[in-house]
Amino acid sequence: MDARSLRALAHPLRMRILDLLTLDGPDTATGLARRLGENTGTVSWHLRHLADHGFIEEDAGRGTRRERWWRAVRVARRLDTNDFRHDPDIRGALSVYLHETVQRDFEQVTTYLAEDWDEEWRDAGTLSRWQDLRLTPEQLAALNAELEAVVVRHRAAARSGTAADAAADAAADAGDARPVLVQLQSFPRKQRDAR
Repeated sequence: MDARSLRALAHPLRMRILDLLTLDGPDTATGLARRLGENTGTVSWHLRHLADHGFIEEDAGRGTRRERWWRAVRVARRLDTNDFRHDPDIRGALSVYLHETVQRDFEQVTTYLAEDWDEEWRDAGTLSRWQDLRLTPEQLAALNAELEAVVVRHRAAARSGTAADAAADAAADAGDARPVLVQLQSFPRKQRDAR
């Protein structure tokens, strides 16, 4: 993601709109406004802004002239925060983006914890924490790359539609599959001096 795209996205409401379209699929300004508790005109303005910057597009196969449907553009976007940390012109947008991302992840976890899931799903989910690792920056980067590769492999298998996935597809059609969020947080922490 470049500085222009980051500035366009770094707004709490735009980030929430994009998240809903990405997670739940196409919707209208009216539908999104209702879900977000916002004014339809405000949501429409932000939708156009997201579309101008390539984050979303109109779903031309739906709706009417009065009712426009929007969908997230499915492209991989990677933000390397190191590209912007020392740029005073973009630092504010980066701060908003990171804050909203962490807030969204926190809200998704607390929602999951508050929801009533049957035992099979409750036992399948996890909130894990390992605090006894001591790694170099290179080792931490390697750990993150390996974990990302595992998620990418599972996502590819779920999308492949090969004969080997027929059982998984049948289970998905039967309603056994659910959307799953994977949140990974790994970062160094300051060590307190021993007393």
